[in-house]
Amino acid sequence: MSDDSLHYQTIETLAPRIQSGEVSPVALTATLLDRIRALNPRLNAFRLIAEERALAAAQAAELQIKSGQYLGPLHGIPYVTKDLFDVAGLPTTAGSKTLENNIASADSTVTRKLAQAGMILLGKTNTVEFAFGSVGINHSHGTPHNPWQQEPHTPGGSSSGSAVAVAAGLTPLGTGSDTACSVRTPAALCGIVGLKTTVGRISRAGVFPLSETLDSIGPLTRSVYDAAVVCNVLQGPDEQDPVTLQAVPVDPLGQLDAGVKNLRLAFAETAFFDDLDPEIEAAVRDSGKIFRELGAQLDSIDYPQAAQALQIPLSLSMVEGAAFNRERLDQQLAQLDPIVGPRMLLGRDIPAPAYFAALRDVQQLRRSQMATLRDVDALLVPSCMVPALPLAEVDKDFDNYMHYARVYMRNSLIGNLLNLCAVSVPCGFTRKGLPIGLMIYAKPFREDIALRVAYAYEKATAYTQQHPSLDWL
Repeated sequence: MSDDSLHYQTIETLAPRIQSGEVSPVALTATLLDRIRALNPRLNAFRLIAEERALAAAQAAELQIKSGQYLGPLHGIPYVTKDLFDVAGLPTTAGSKTLENNIASADSTVTRKLAQAGMILLGKTNTVEFAFGSVGINHSHGTPHNPWQQEPHTPGGSSSGSAVAVAAGLTPLGTGSDTACSVRTPAALCGIVGLKTTVGRISRAGVFPLSETLDSIGPLTRSVYDAAVVCNVLQGPDEQDPVTLQAVPVDPLGQLDAGVKNLRLAFAETAFFDDLDPEIEAAVRDSGKIFRELGAQLDSIDYPQAAQALQIPLSLSMVEGAAFNRERLDQQLAQLDPIVGPRMLLGRDIPAPAYFAALRDVQQLRRSQMATLRDVDALLVPSCMVPALPLAEVDKDFDNYMHYARVYMRNSLIGNLLNLCAVSVPCGFTRKGLPIGLMIYAKPFREDIALRVAYAYEKATAYTQQHPSLDWL
């Protein structure tokens, strides 16, 4: 296998080759590090490249596999992690200049589990400061370059660096967090797969927080299978994140290839399809034809809780993020990103009664939606209202940024507020060649259903097999 053919391989295709000895973890890691060194100066996906650490881990994995101690489908596979996830001995900056000397003393639970599975950390990826932004812009560390266009376009946030790294063939996996859209929007804009898990499915211990209520963890990958296998490894109870102790384990792989025949799918018409880019609406609606051909029952439903969620008058993540970062807002505001700092300040002065009223409203909507979704297995909606746009247009002033921040997060934020799980999977391209994402929502803790539906769609299309040419680099 040539070096060139390794860049866009998936975990699913690499794993058996690594197990058989056809692909060396050391050679694979070295190849990807070479590609990172060549492309990252323009792409700016990485905050830190852990070359020595990665090669040492690759050598250890190769020796284990050769000695017959194969750990499973992630063994010997390189990955990158969003710079919110603690890695012992490395800084966790959360995209902020104020945290550049914040050296982690221990691994996050996600980091530990991936290491135990035999994965190889290539480095840490850039993120919006404090993970507080759907557009993907970081004015302090630089904005990762969406690889589908030479002109800088929005990569999506806040897991922007992980998405760019996966889309550009620098790694088969990037970790991400999702509070309002931060896995799914970057996945959609960069043409890859993003899994937003239910809060409680995967531990957040050792991950820089934004919102205790809404933060969730999920992978960004080049295939639905890859997202499923990573979810399977990462899920489980963790005393360091008590919300995980209530989650019932799910098998995301057992029925992954069972198809969608007789599953009840629906376009959620309320709110999600309002004010869409016409090319996005056409691509998402066209997915319905494929699902019908695959044997699914497809309808359209009203989903009043979606509209009601958008009417909640304050941002939980803004309030909770301001509380967690209060000292930085009070003492280091001038060092913060010129958009993130003022945005987060808006949450500092919201009175407690208003915050708790919003929290109560969210809980009521989460309960009432179950009647709406009783006869539906999964919902089909656009991942984003618009495709990637030129950065110069989006970031020309504060008001414009705020407008597009709302636009890019709207369809995803609904899922966070209602605690749904979701997969964003590529479903087409605009005339300009920019990716379009289809978001598949399932009920809380039914990641297996969301992944199963996404897998069936992926296998019936070829969108996840298309990659940016990068001929402009």
